[in-house]
Amino acid sequence: MIEMPQIPITRHPVPDEKAAAIGDSVATATAIKTENASSRLAEPEDATIFHEFLSDPQIHAPIYTLPRPLTVDAVRDFINDHLAQREKGIGLLFLNFDDQGRIGGYTDICIWPQWAAGELGGAVHPDRQGKGRGIEGARHSFDWMFDQLGLDLICETASLDNHRTAHLLDGLGFRRMGETLSQRADGSTRPSLVWEVTRTQWQKHTAD
Repeated sequence: MIEMPQIPITRHPVPDEKAAAIGDSVATATAIKTENASSRLAEPEDATIFHEFLSDPQIHAPIYTLPRPLTVDAVRDFINDHLAQREKGIGLLFLNFDDQGRIGGYTDICIWPQWAAGELGGAVHPDRQGKGRGIEGARHSFDWMFDQLGLDLICETASLDNHRTAHLLDGLGFRRMGETLSQRADGSTRPSLVWEVTRTQWQKHTAD
């Protein structure tokens, strides 16, 4: 059996001072830049409305990081776990709201301070997909991760049949790095494609 690489695939250790600065930036973050500038940290009190948002199979089915089974209590634990990750400087969970105050999407960020690397996850409501919103939203989020968290590398994964995400990442200048096995909350796994982009590559792509 061939052992698949873990993410991030590119791992360049950074000085302790830089890793600590990244951790501090994560621990003090309260919102992420979105297309409508309306986001905040998820709190335990949001468990019910967040569960309602996630209950749509179009939203939760492709996402391997969500708790299974998907219950209100499990979602509350998911939120609390991310608040603990924030304190450690290794993870963030934001809820993004539309103009009517409803959840229009969420952002789940995993950080590896020791490599100045991070992964962006999450989803938007199907009603908000299309018309270039996904691309613009992703671009805002990646800009924020490089600029506000001080990362040098962003790593992304998607299932082999997730052509929408593949098209988005290819179009944003990410490089395909191969495959890995992503593990779901229930212990099962799925093969995933892996993309990476460095700060320099991102800046060059967005300047073109």
